[in-house]
Amino acid sequence: QLQLVESGGDLVQPGGSLRLSCAGSGDTFSNYHIEWFRQAPGKRREFVAGISRMADSADYADSVKGRFTISRDTAKNTVYLQMNSLKPDDTGAYYCAAERHYWGHETQVTVSS
Repeated sequence: QLQLVESGGDLVQPGGSLRLSCAGSGDTFSNYHIEWFRQAPGKRREFVAGISRMADSADYADSVKGRFTISRDTAKNTVYLQMNSLKPDDTGAYYCAAERHYWGHETQVTVSS
């Protein structure tokens, strides 16, 4: 069974950057389409970005296009989310998911001055 562990969340000032990691284990990680979601306090969980199994395609929520980049390192069984030009609205609990079936626990991102 696939297990996912997120890391990299932190407190950062507006305009700053963070890189989140989603590490997979327990199954062949490259078999899975991986997505990032986030949930702000009092709001629904929302899609942020996704990357195909072979990393040949990616898609993004409109709110993060041009600021976030998703990538994957097959050798390390890890998917990354590079987040630049962070805004307070990016604050929330970030989750990665494999095929929307396996989910990690979360890593917290807070954007505040």
